[in-house]
This record gives sequence, C-alpha cells and structure tokens, in this order.
Amino acid sequence: MRVVTICLPESYVEGVDKLIGQNKYPNRSEVIRIAIRDLLVDELWGDRKPSNSLPLVAQLQKMTPIQEFPPEPP
Repeated sequence: MRVVTICLPESYVEGVDKLIGQNKYPNRSEVIRIAIRDLLVDELWGDRKPSNSLPLVAQLQKMTPIQEFPPEPP
C-alpha cells in the first residue's frame, strides 16, 4: 500500500474518530479506505447505468456544509 497524506475538516476527523470509538472500524485508515472504495465502486468500477443525475462531487457541492458534531457529554 502507498501512504497518501490528506487534509480533512476537523468535523470529518471527529466523525471518523466517533465511528472508531463505537467499534465500527479499527482505525482511521480503514474508515478512509472503505469510503474511497465505495466511491470508486459507485463512480468508476460499478455497474452503474448512465443517468442524468449529477456526479457525487457535484451533488456534494450543492449540499449545505456539514454541521460540526456536538461535543461529547462529560
């Protein structure tokens, strides 16, 4: 595997860490690998039928910004 450095908004990192804290994933790398794999399957490798819908990136740009996660209760 290759090492790739990325920059993420703090809210994304907090969300990823929350998933790890819930024991849904073992570490950040695994969360990111799965997310990228699913995107590639949908956008590039999958058996999608051509449609008039916008690519996922364009859909995300139209969405409202991601809200910050609320702080964890003490």
